[in-house]
Amino acid sequence: MTENKTKFDLQTLARVLALAKPHARIFIISGALAITLALLSAITPKIVNIMVDDYVMVKDMPGLFRMAGIFAAVVLVTVVFRYLFIYITGLLGQSVIKDLRVQTFQHITSLRMRYFDQTPIGKTTTRTINDIESINTIFTQGVITMIADVLGIFAILGFMLQSSWRLTLVCLTTLPLLILATYIFKEKVKKAYQKVRAHITSMNVFLQERISGMRVVQIFNAEEREMGKFKKINRDYTKANLDSILYYAIFFPVIEIIQYGTLAIMVWWGAKWFVEDSLTIGVLVAFPMYINRLYRPIRMLADKLNTIQMGLVAAERVFTVLDDRSIIADIGYKTLEKSDGNIEFKNVSFAYDEENYVLNDISFELNKHETLAIVGSTGSGKTTIINILNRFYDIQKGEILLDGVDVKKYKIDDLRKRISIVLQDVFLFTGTVLENITLKDPSISKEKVVEAATAIGAHDFIMNMPEGYDYVVSERGGNLSMGQRQLISFVRALVFDPDVLILDEATSSIDKETEGLIQYAIEKLIAKRSSIIIAHRLSTIRHADKIMVLDKGRLVEFGSHDELLAIEGGKFKELYELQFADLEFAE
Repeated sequence: MTENKTKFDLQTLARVLALAKPHARIFIISGALAITLALLSAITPKIVNIMVDDYVMVKDMPGLFRMAGIFAAVVLVTVVFRYLFIYITGLLGQSVIKDLRVQTFQHITSLRMRYFDQTPIGKTTTRTINDIESINTIFTQGVITMIADVLGIFAILGFMLQSSWRLTLVCLTTLPLLILATYIFKEKVKKAYQKVRAHITSMNVFLQERISGMRVVQIFNAEEREMGKFKKINRDYTKANLDSILYYAIFFPVIEIIQYGTLAIMVWWGAKWFVEDSLTIGVLVAFPMYINRLYRPIRMLADKLNTIQMGLVAAERVFTVLDDRSIIADIGYKTLEKSDGNIEFKNVSFAYDEENYVLNDISFELNKHETLAIVGSTGSGKTTIINILNRFYDIQKGEILLDGVDVKKYKIDDLRKRISIVLQDVFLFTGTVLENITLKDPSISKEKVVEAATAIGAHDFIMNMPEGYDYVVSERGGNLSMGQRQLISFVRALVFDPDVLILDEATSSIDKETEGLIQYAIEKLIAKRSSIIIAHRLSTIRHADKIMVLDKGRLVEFGSHDELLAIEGGKFKELYELQFADLEFAE
């Protein structure tokens, strides 16, 4: 199990490092700087050794000043190179995660709607922001800096052995204790960090859901209960962080004790050998510097290993998203610049989970410029019809034809450009009214937007806003009424000039005062277009050319309004009479 995990980690690490391929030049420069810094870190103690033995002990002051100048120059070069190393590795990390964010977001936008149905938004947000940011540390604090540290350790050991192999071996007697402490620390912090990552994901999911649904929380007076849940999540997250802090608080003092112990042993034996005249004073002065430079990277090595491990855990989560192949395969080869809007379903069956079918053997035709209304009880499959027509999902059985061609043969972009959907729950983004209508499509001018708004009677309502088309809409359109949001969505649908228009219960939440304006807008929208209307209020579909009645995923009735009402014991007549009986009772 451990071997498989190690192999998997190495594969993940190789995949992360491959992300730096477009930035190979920066990667090579950072590697060269790492090697240079490793050598420079080992040179300064050697210079001190030479200064003491060859100049101080013989009282050669001019030579000492020259060596002091060399020492200062090496320190200055080290500082400059350290600055360049930190900056270059930071640049490499930011360049990699910038590309990875774009790649991840682009992939997410291509995923099937099923992914978003099953995956909490907070989890996806964590993958795109927090986890990708953790990958950055692999480059800035992980692999390259660790390579620099390892090279520095070998360089220092080389100089130590050259100066005094006996004193070097004495200093290495404490190495097993250092390795043991480092291993224990690495394992403990690794587990703590894994808990931190899990808890921050839970917190993001919780906050996203509660903030988005705050209206429901307050309506049902659930603030205290939700606060209790948040306190528990926050407490668990804090405890995980405190655990990691505790391990750091123990580890670094332990390492210092071992380091001071090493120094004490070195002084004891070094002084003894100096008295015996088998060791120079220069070596004795230089060795504490060697020990400090030896222990500093070793002390940080465990932390860097954990940094890499946590970066790999985050990378694994991001790669899980990128490897998710639940995308709509764009295998189409036909372009579609204009459509007649002739739609045909042939024996279509569909299941979201590949097993439980929500549509069964559906067949119908909608001719050019006709209006089809779809009615049925909740869960009958109404919205599923439009989801598969737009290829948000692919069907398992049958065919869906547009202008006599299977929709799978059209390029997805072309297909969706010819179809506009107005949903019951209108989603508006933070930005101006104009930006929400055009979705920042540069090909749509303001004049075209005004023309579309005027055509459906929405221009006056928009101009009555404080800044008109430049009025800033808050998140999800919170500063607009339902009717205002709906009208903006109608203009949005019209301005893209679709050949097929779909209205998904677009009038079900509209007040009576706004309904007249909405109905006028709908009439203008569906004129000279093929239209599909999913209806909640049956009174709004009286003039539809055809009405399709669904029941438990099956087409049970199909015809005009009058034809369906004439069917004794029919499903449509039952729904119609039930709805109008409810209206009379309400009055």
